[in-house]
Amino acid sequence: MDNRIYLWDLYDEAEKAKFLKKQINKNPYYDLEPIPASKLREEITDFIKWRSTQVCLTRLYNDLQQFKKVCRFLQDTAKPGSSLHDISAEAWIKRFKIWMFKEQMPLYKRQTAINGNTLMVKAREISYLERMLKFLSTDNRQEEEKDIWELDKLGIEFRANPIKRVRTLNFTKISQDGIRQEVKKGIYLNLQSEAIACVIKELTAVRRLSRYLEERQPDIQSCKDISRKVVEEYLTYLKTEATETKHFHADLNRLRCLLESIGQMCDYPNLIGLFLTRDIPQTPKAAFKTYSDEELKRLNREIVKLDEQTARLMIIHQMLGTRISDTLTLAPDCLSEKNGEIIIRIRQMKTKPYEKPISAELAALIQMAIDYTKEKYGDTPYIFVDDKDTAHAMPYTKVQYRVTAMIYDKDLRDDNGELFGFSTHIYRHYYGVKLTEMHLDDWTIAKLLGHSSVRNVKYYRKMSNQLLADETRKARQKLSAIILNNLDGWEDEYEQIRKDGRL
Repeated sequence: MDNRIYLWDLYDEAEKAKFLKKQINKNPYYDLEPIPASKLREEITDFIKWRSTQVCLTRLYNDLQQFKKVCRFLQDTAKPGSSLHDISAEAWIKRFKIWMFKEQMPLYKRQTAINGNTLMVKAREISYLERMLKFLSTDNRQEEEKDIWELDKLGIEFRANPIKRVRTLNFTKISQDGIRQEVKKGIYLNLQSEAIACVIKELTAVRRLSRYLEERQPDIQSCKDISRKVVEEYLTYLKTEATETKHFHADLNRLRCLLESIGQMCDYPNLIGLFLTRDIPQTPKAAFKTYSDEELKRLNREIVKLDEQTARLMIIHQMLGTRISDTLTLAPDCLSEKNGEIIIRIRQMKTKPYEKPISAELAALIQMAIDYTKEKYGDTPYIFVDDKDTAHAMPYTKVQYRVTAMIYDKDLRDDNGELFGFSTHIYRHYYGVKLTEMHLDDWTIAKLLGHSSVRNVKYYRKMSNQLLADETRKARQKLSAIILNNLDGWEDEYEQIRKDGRL
């Protein structure tokens, strides 16, 4: 009995009540008795108790299936006195895979994504053992010295996006040890002034460079060895051989920024001014897309059938014309009244907060969302919250999954017969185009969209003109035919015009 860990003992009454609603009325437990070594039992006990602080009771209960297989593996292969620290994590995983193969257990399984694609992913048992070994690995170094940083342990403030939470930065895929240590210094510096999204792009860019150096120039192990010649050869490689992406504008910009930060931190003058302006290709112009009225109707017909808070979110997002990050970070006190108008305060993630008037109908919908969250979760910093951690905004990935699943489940298609993609920014385009069709001036449109200047309004006006051309094409063709028919029998000079081919 001493080698049993009862799930009831790990959670409070509220969590147990949720568990019982799933009609699991027994008191489940983890049985460590089959594990042959006391040290192994102690280590796994520590892991299970820690995991209970990270996941809900239902998830811990579902882990039992993977736990039992790991126990069988240890029972068959471990010796008395063994510890998970005896060999490396990689060696344990290799042994586990060999054991699974002998036991005729699949190492991978097929998984169907919401878009219908089939993926091969590692078996859950392997992931479970990896998680256990990661927890048990001890590393007493300072966080910035490790190869995987936990951001909340760095002790510095950084600009995070509330709807895309990033918990770690991984440097393990930079194969050159010297470059890896230098990159850590540059990233640590940039974290204090740049948004986390930019830092992640810098890591992606330097990983790509690292792979190139490992394959083509293995002698380079430090950034101090990167010369202009190396950069030129790398640029040639990107243009002629690299296939990971079509456009390297952002990649090279972030790489230049990171290398210059490394140059400052490590006193490597060769990294300052290493890239020339002409090395960075121009930003490709993105196609400006918007929904037609019929497309929006088809989407909204199904959106309103989603769970009530997600449906409110998507409708509010459309009616506000904001970026999705701005909608998801609306605060419960965002509504106010000034001079008889209902005003909403929007905290823009890209630029400054701004205010604008909204309709009574939209305000009522937002108030319903506020009341729903307050009743269900109490006081929260955001209207739309992560139900697993209400101190944070609802993750963008959760919204994306729900709407994409709806599109594929209902087989929703655009006017061209193609399945809709998930692009919340197209709603903002639609909003901007409709403002231009209302014949508002550029400055008013910019203020309603939260722009600091009128520079981008031209794109909305251009799209509005294109829509007008498309929607009136049949009418214009019919009118032209009428006019041409009425030319029959006119004077000779008009007949001459027609013969010229201009009509």
